[in-house]
Amino acid sequence: MSQYLDLIEKIHTSPFRFVIVSSGGGTNAISEILKVPGASKSVLEAYVPYAKESLDYYLLKQPDHYCSLGTTLSMAAKAYSAAKKIDPQTNPKNLLGVAVTASLATNYSKKGEHKFFIAIQTYKYSSSFSYSFTKGELTREQEEQTVTDHIIKALAESCGVQKNIITENSSLVVKTVEAEKSWVQLVDSKIDFVSSSNRVPELIFPGSFNPFHSGHNSMSELAEKKTGLGLAYEICIQNADKPPLSYHEIKQTLKQFDHGHEWVLTKAGKFTDKAALFPNSVFIIGADTLTRILDEKFYLNRKDMLAQLDLFNSHNINFLVFGRKINNTFISLDSVTIPDHISKRFSGFGEEIFRDDISSTLIRKEQA
Repeated sequence: MSQYLDLIEKIHTSPFRFVIVSSGGGTNAISEILKVPGASKSVLEAYVPYAKESLDYYLLKQPDHYCSLGTTLSMAAKAYSAAKKIDPQTNPKNLLGVAVTASLATNYSKKGEHKFFIAIQTYKYSSSFSYSFTKGELTREQEEQTVTDHIIKALAESCGVQKNIITENSSLVVKTVEAEKSWVQLVDSKIDFVSSSNRVPELIFPGSFNPFHSGHNSMSELAEKKTGLGLAYEICIQNADKPPLSYHEIKQTLKQFDHGHEWVLTKAGKFTDKAALFPNSVFIIGADTLTRILDEKFYLNRKDMLAQLDLFNSHNINFLVFGRKINNTFISLDSVTIPDHISKRFSGFGEEIFRDDISSTLIRKEQA
């Protein structure tokens, strides 16, 4: 009988239900949870994207690192979003998204450290558990047992079964980020956006800003000088082609704008949604973003695309387009074919005025 029988029985009889996603390790924990009677009361779905290709598919992108805190937080946020869709009858306060990534001992020598990350996304907080093993100290089975132990105990804490069951030590870092009330309201679609000021944004720079870099800053200065408008950075917390942001990620992103920069959080994943939310605005975009706006695959068909793009006319939306390097080729506004009925909505900066090939992805890889 499972050594975790008592804890798992209490998890199953708690009011909480969850989706759990595991990659690289943690499947033993799923097995332990499922073999205790009553699992269907708490487990909505268990998903194991084990191969890298499967995790890419799950996250709708190739992560910077397959075993990392950021990847695990994204998985947990997506799992929580899935829980709400799978079980709309249960109060979101009683739903959880649980995720684990692990890099454990194998039958060959690994260059990197042995470690695992657990993340739990809830209605009002995100929790993370980052664990590093002393390489070579434990067998694969013993490392897997440690992962299992922490997953079940972390779940028990989140389900209110037992408090303070996990404590930090030299191997484990625990972090919890509580959501601002307005963030929760935005996630629940009770409000349209959260802003750092009472001013309605007029010049808007959408992006993930992970991290904010010199290119973003240069684009901002040129756009403000050209338009004479005050700028606000827009961060979409739930984009159609990306996992939702965890509260960890929201806090970390907004922290970059503490020094006088205005920002706005939205759930407006498409530019037609942004147009409806902020009429009479100017948006700052890169040429790579412009090509996605004009990509028919994101619409029902070309007729649907043209009709939706006409919202830029009806909502008086204009765009400032900056050139970007795409697949080793520099693309500017002049390189993109724009439908005639919205072509006057776009103006751009030539390569002689702005070119900066820096990218957030490259910065993250260098930092790692």
